[in-house]
Amino acid sequence: MLCQECQRYPANVHITKIVNGKKTELHLCEQCARAKEELDFSFEPQFSLHNLFGSILNETILGSRERIAAGKQQCPNCGLTFAQFSQIGRLGCSECFGTFGDRLLPLLRRIHGSSNHTGKIPNRSASTVKVKRELERLREELQQRIQREEFEVAAQLRDRIRQIEQELREGGEQ
Repeated sequence: MLCQECQRYPANVHITKIVNGKKTELHLCEQCARAKEELDFSFEPQFSLHNLFGSILNETILGSRERIAAGKQQCPNCGLTFAQFSQIGRLGCSECFGTFGDRLLPLLRRIHGSSNHTGKIPNRSASTVKVKRELERLREELQQRIQREEFEVAAQLRDRIRQIEQELREGGEQ
């Protein structure tokens, strides 16, 4: 979609206004959006991550006794306590995750829906990585089907896994 102002650049700023029940949409490129004086891009966020982390930690994960114990737990590398983490919303070093991991995993699951990170994939290796992720998913499903004694479906999954593995081997040899 092109910018509605200049018609030259792709629109990457999309504004929807509703005034007196009338909806108006405006699609602008970055340059035209900055030129519009009515748009202010220097807004202050209504919330901060440390407030979000702090409130979630205090309300849901930690009880009053656990809150006291968690505040005393300290990272051996940087000295950050869990209470300090819940205040600032950032870990002090890479060791903090190992120290506070048992308390962080439920928090990450609640905020992100998962505790596993799946980031973007570089274009040159995207197809291989996607196939390997699909293989991993199929293997997990295979184990679930076996546990539920759905052996016919499990056999189909096993055959599909073997087929994909064979395709990967043949693709790697070329």
